[in-house]
Amino acid sequence: MTADGFRRMALQLEGTSEGAHMGHPDFRINGRIFATLHYPDRRWGMVKLSPEEQDSFVRDYQGVFVPCSGAWGRGGCTNVLLKSVKAGILRAALEAAWRRAAAHTATRSKRSR
Repeated sequence: MTADGFRRMALQLEGTSEGAHMGHPDFRINGRIFATLHYPDRRWGMVKLSPEEQDSFVRDYQGVFVPCSGAWGRGGCTNVLLKSVKAGILRAALEAAWRRAAAHTATRSKRSR
């Protein structure tokens, strides 16, 4: 997988827009980041999974998915080694992160009514 492939795959998810956060390209649904590129360096992407989803991806694809350091990682932020991840596996991770972000924004908008 390449960074361009990661970008194309993320942008194929309905309602996704590309922005930037702390100098890294990011991908958002309804303003909420669900994935980024180039963190901690250009070899990596990142997906925001639930801690349970993170455990599963890290266990099933060792060396491809790695928890981010610190509190971000404990919360589900998961690095993806681009050169090692297969397209179908990345798609599943991006979709999981997208669904989680979309559900969070839907829940937040219901509470503000």
